Amino acid sequence: MPLEAVEARRLYRQVADQLRSLIDSGEYAVGSRLPTERELAEQLKVSRPTVREALIALEVEGRVRIRVGSGIYVIEPAAPAMAVPAAAVIEGPFELLRAREFLESAIAEQAARVATKDDVARIDAALDAMENVAHPGEASMVHDRAFHVAIAGSLGNAVLVRVVGELFDQRLNPYFAQLAHYFESPGTWRTALDEHRAVRDAIAAHDPDAARDAMRAHLVCSQERFAQNFGAESAAGSPAGRVRTAENQAKPAKPAKPERAPKTQTKGGSARRR
Repeated sequence: MPLEAVEARRLYRQVADQLRSLIDSGEYAVGSRLPTERELAEQLKVSRPTVREALIALEVEGRVRIRVGSGIYVIEPAAPAMAVPAAAVIEGPFELLRAREFLESAIAEQAARVATKDDVARIDAALDAMENVAHPGEASMVHDRAFHVAIAGSLGNAVLVRVVGELFDQRLNPYFAQLAHYFESPGTWRTALDEHRAVRDAIAAHDPDAARDAMRAHLVCSQERFAQNFGAESAAGSPAGRVRTAENQAKPAKPAKPERAPKTQTKGGSARRR
């Protein structure tokens, strides 16, 4: 038999696949509430951002409904909230933001070393436009993108400009858009503007360390804004032990042990809150 290429599935997709299987099997009936993100993360031994990406994927598919302040509920299968091709490879929102944190912090650091007056003027133009546009909305995203691309452009490297632009454009993917729907508001926009100004001021002052730190702080804060609780952590969930780890789904689930709280363990990430 001919061999077929092996494609590693992203961890959040493994989590989403397992939860979908439990829903399909009736383990979580229509109308029932899923365990909290914290409980799912502990049972699956993955990070909470990974769980959140999985839940957003299931909501886009029309399998669950997220009620902020209440919890995540199983709903009757329906048309997806957004069209997502079955074979689509979509990056998770937190995965994208972490990649941007790493890359754009280094770019901002170098921009502070080499940016000319014209480069700063282009950054200022994007920032001025951001200050005079309603958010959330398409126009605000256009000017936000222009800000980040202008910083990359000051390095005179077309590849970096393209990469920064393409990473930013992933905000338009269905999962990122759905997550932003819950947490972006005029208030978060004003906060983000202050973070952008700090980046701009450090670049204009030719302070590489401050520029790097300001960009990193902005993108870390973006992750934190998207990581706010969907529902009360005290919400009643399903008994522990129903969900098998994404890394070892072949093993049967062990019965719950109510007298012992599950240990918290994250995979492949910092202990810092995302």
